Amino acid sequence: MTELDRIRNFSIVAHIDHGKSTLADRLIQMTGTVAERDMKQQLLDSMEIERERGITIKANTVRIEYPAKDGKTYVLNLIDTPGHVDFAYEVSRSMRAVEGSLLVVDASQGVEAQTLANVYQAIDAGHEIVPVLNKIDLPAAEPERVKEQIEDVIGLDAHDAILISAKSGLGIPDVLEAIVTRLPPPKGDRNAPLKAMLVDSWYDSYLGVVVMIRVIDGVIRKGDRIRMMQTGAVYGVDKLAVLKPQMVDIDELGPGEIGIWTGSIKQVRDTRVGDTITSEKKGCETPLPGFKPAQPVVFCGLFPVDANDFDDLRDAIEKLQLNDASFSSEMETSAALGFGFRCGFLGLLHLEVIRDRLEREYDLDLITTAPSVVYKIHMRDGTIQELHNPADMPDLSLVDHLEEPRIKATIMVPDEYLGDVLKLCQDRRGIQLNLTYAGNRAMVEYDLPLNEVVFDFYDRLKSVTKGYASFDYQITGYREDNLVKMSILVNDEPVDALSMMVHRDRAEMRGRAMCEKLKELIPRHMFKIPIQAAIGGRVIARETLSALRKDVTAKCYGGDATRKRKLLEKQKAGKKKMRQFGKVEIPQSAFIAALKMDN
Repeated sequence: MTELDRIRNFSIVAHIDHGKSTLADRLIQMTGTVAERDMKQQLLDSMEIERERGITIKANTVRIEYPAKDGKTYVLNLIDTPGHVDFAYEVSRSMRAVEGSLLVVDASQGVEAQTLANVYQAIDAGHEIVPVLNKIDLPAAEPERVKEQIEDVIGLDAHDAILISAKSGLGIPDVLEAIVTRLPPPKGDRNAPLKAMLVDSWYDSYLGVVVMIRVIDGVIRKGDRIRMMQTGAVYGVDKLAVLKPQMVDIDELGPGEIGIWTGSIKQVRDTRVGDTITSEKKGCETPLPGFKPAQPVVFCGLFPVDANDFDDLRDAIEKLQLNDASFSSEMETSAALGFGFRCGFLGLLHLEVIRDRLEREYDLDLITTAPSVVYKIHMRDGTIQELHNPADMPDLSLVDHLEEPRIKATIMVPDEYLGDVLKLCQDRRGIQLNLTYAGNRAMVEYDLPLNEVVFDFYDRLKSVTKGYASFDYQITGYREDNLVKMSILVNDEPVDALSMMVHRDRAEMRGRAMCEKLKELIPRHMFKIPIQAAIGGRVIARETLSALRKDVTAKCYGGDATRKRKLLEKQKAGKKKMRQFGKVEIPQSAFIAALKMDN
């Protein structure tokens, strides 16, 4: 049990690639928490994809003991949070579990979009914030300009910001001292009923579900019976530990401390991030505020390239769901692609990560259908339905109107690329909310429809700004718009995997592009194949794939023209009959390429 005034709980807030995980490495190394031989880069990022992409996907925690200059030894609990917008809810829970933040800003690049989004979450959580300027040993570093930028854009006093280089270790002792002197200790009552916040959970094949908690009031001991307030489930505490970053067993956790416990829990979805944990018998009355169940935002179909791999895909998805409660799936069949799953994700990065993990860790080849968002359908009889898959769209005569999710996007971009960014947002049906300047960089706020962003908005933004723009968004709600379901018909048969929801004004352009693309991708058959894009019963675009033909008139040299015409008519009749019975084979590669389109 540690005294409250000797504990400091903090997280590190930064934009992607500003050196958050590297700073965590240095803090662990300087305090001797991990032996030198066990040290490696990005120590807290355990997944292969995290290390490869240089991003943090799962929040991690580590307990550091630091003998300060005032002669006392302090316990520092660091939560290393993801920086990406898809995981914003997990970040907000982690923020509520700590009292202070280190705001890490790259001294050469300055304040970026995710820096802003995450620092506002820290301010909302009532944090004390210590600005840290990283990479000051770079030739391009401009600490004074970046300090001004922090004061202008965020409104934090940055005159005493700490200058460091996380890679070389320069200035790290100053950071440790600042954590002890400038961040507040936690508050809590040891004698009150147990109240703890569930910060995160993950699956361990030996221990079952491991639950990370921050104790607010009271004490949790090994052998206690505890209750989850949102789910009502009761568990026994089999093991209590703190992460250093290896598990170190302890007997009890008191107020202000962060640790983990296990209790033979089978799946991660039984433990919800943000839930309140209390004693089974004399528990607290009111749960902690701000709990929200995870809501999938983007949906897409996952199908195996080889139909025989379906059972392997099902096993792989079940195993991944043990470890990730925010990823949902249900069975789906498609006439074109066979059996597969309709999966829900927190956002596009989450979708990419899950797909990469399925392909790598379970050795599967997958087809991903076009990502779509959740629409709300207001029916004429007053009911509201949710539409996850465009193929399930009900009859339009029963529908009153459709609503689509909207987002508020914050884009930070150097001045010379501003025109391209505004044009891109305008093309995607955006509504400009705000435009401000910080030095020679513009900060634009746009209201955009989410379904225009899920395709390739981020890639286009990076290419029109040569990689200099940074982008962050939050979902704001639903709004009515003129949306229609566009079906693709090949040889008069609808292909359900290619149907999509589009805005009526852009439907013709999208349909024409899709038909042209498919005309190049589908191999020619022995008969003529029409490729059409249709809204309801009305065809809005068409391309015709010509037939493979034998030259039936080759044997006629000279002679009467009627003989040639007779042979051609006979061939034409044969092709017509063949088209009625013929089946068009669309190769898997055509699906993958068609779904990537949207230039």
